[in-house]
Amino acid sequence: MTYPAEQTIIFSTFRKVRIHLRIFDSRILISFLMKYTPKRPALLVLADGTVFHGKAAGHTGISTGELCFNTGMTGYQEIFTDPSYTGQLMVMASVHIGNYGIKLDESESGGVKIAGLICRNLSPIASRKGSEMSIQEYLEQNKLVTITDIDTRAIVRHVRSKGAMNAIISTEIMDIEVLKAELAKVPSMEGLELSSRVSSKEPWDFSTEGDLKVALLDEGFKYNIARCLSERGCRVRIFPYNSTFEEMQLWQPDGYMLSNGPGDPGAMPQAVATVKAILESRTPTFGICLGHQLLAEASGLRTHKMHHGHRGINHPVKNLVNDTCEITSQNHGFAVNQEDLDRSNEVEVTHVNLNDKTVEGIRLKSRPAFSVQYHPEAAPGPHDASYLFDEFIELIRKSVEAGVKA
Repeated sequence: MTYPAEQTIIFSTFRKVRIHLRIFDSRILISFLMKYTPKRPALLVLADGTVFHGKAAGHTGISTGELCFNTGMTGYQEIFTDPSYTGQLMVMASVHIGNYGIKLDESESGGVKIAGLICRNLSPIASRKGSEMSIQEYLEQNKLVTITDIDTRAIVRHVRSKGAMNAIISTEIMDIEVLKAELAKVPSMEGLELSSRVSSKEPWDFSTEGDLKVALLDEGFKYNIARCLSERGCRVRIFPYNSTFEEMQLWQPDGYMLSNGPGDPGAMPQAVATVKAILESRTPTFGICLGHQLLAEASGLRTHKMHHGHRGINHPVKNLVNDTCEITSQNHGFAVNQEDLDRSNEVEVTHVNLNDKTVEGIRLKSRPAFSVQYHPEAAPGPHDASYLFDEFIELIRKSVEAGVKA
């Protein structure tokens, strides 16, 4: 049977509406079942004896690490996969996590790096078109122990007051004394070297096209750092955390990138020695986060563990060179000592945090090297700090033109 064009349009529209209603109904049903299906209990026990009760999600088991929090309202997948969070239990300050699902190509490394997840509400559905799975599926696939339905505001206030400390999440053992005994075995983040857990095992090429060559020392790098260099005409080769200067120099790079990563920079003498050799070669060098701290250590400055660190996507930083402010993404629990900088004749401060005046950027006076504590590749501003990559490329091109290569 055939119908007039008007009726065909009406029928077609009605079918589309019915399909949309069925999808909508299924989402309501999933949400309803997730909300009213009984959840298993879970515990969060802190090193100071504080206990929080919640519900289990993700992988079943226990997980330990240093407790930290991130204030970002978006970017949870990037946070989960950032190698700098290795060995840490992540408290998400934003109330709703998982709303837009997971897209695997938005990861910052080869997989989840946080030790465990703590959040208020875990979304049962993925609302974004193009998402490949829900967050629950993602957590299960990556065996990430998760506690939800917990007062994350109270936890954040506790950490801000008492400082960063170790904690344990359990979704299977409910004996608090047993969990305290397990927690007592966990080492402090201070003095802990963690880059060896997440760094590449062998050198490999991230990108092979471009007229400049940048050697990236992988202390636990985020993919987007290499992407930002590639987009600016660089061939990027990734070198393991324990690579020597001589090994990297065989490739004859035009510049060196010192990546972000986890752990205490004061516990990495080999990496510091490598950075010292890089500086002696007078090859342009750019450090980010842990790379910033290693550059400082190699320049005779000490670092210290912060009270609770900086982690979020809305930290204001003042650029002292041009008197501007940048909205930055940050993830660090260590910082460069200001008193050492005050005594240094070789290093000058270029950026400071407007919240607590901690050092956010430095540059060397007699070497083509600079660094920042924050993450210019993370684009929270969204592009407030991207100029740093442009400055690095300009520094490399000037060096190449002048023939200043070791």
